[in-house]
Amino acid sequence: MFKKKSQGDELALLPVSSEDIERVRERCRGLVRKRAAISAGVSVIPVPGVDIVADLSSFAVMVEEINRAFGLSPEQIDRLQPRMRIATYQAVAAIGSTLVGKIVTKELVLKLLQKSGAKLAAKSAAKIVPLAGQVASAAIGFALFRQMGYQHIDACTRVAREVAAAPA
Repeated sequence: MFKKKSQGDELALLPVSSEDIERVRERCRGLVRKRAAISAGVSVIPVPGVDIVADLSSFAVMVEEINRAFGLSPEQIDRLQPRMRIATYQAVAAIGSTLVGKIVTKELVLKLLQKSGAKLAAKSAAKIVPLAGQVASAAIGFALFRQMGYQHIDACTRVAREVAAAPA
């Protein structure tokens, strides 16, 4: 089920069975869809830039929630047994993720959003056209937010699977 290490009254949970990992993955995908829909709703506001500020905050919080769901927040990793902690950091390094097991800041999220610059520019530019532009901006925002969220879930899933396969 989950590997646990107790430290005081707190437990660090790391899904280790395929079923547990898949359950966490699906729950997180639902969270991403919900947050992406909220992002799309904010995108309808006809003021350029408002949606980007909201997306930065929302995405940072969502990534932290996903990390926690997989047992991969910095605090949870620090509470793992030394072998598990090493295996986790090795798995994170192997996939090259910039968000798994890290403290997520708005600046870090902004850098990731800038990598998706063309979509971000299209989203902002679309707002100039009344109504149709707002709808296009919302659709682009939803797709971008969902894509980035799913990529993070996939990274967490790969880390969890590698850690689960690591010798105990």
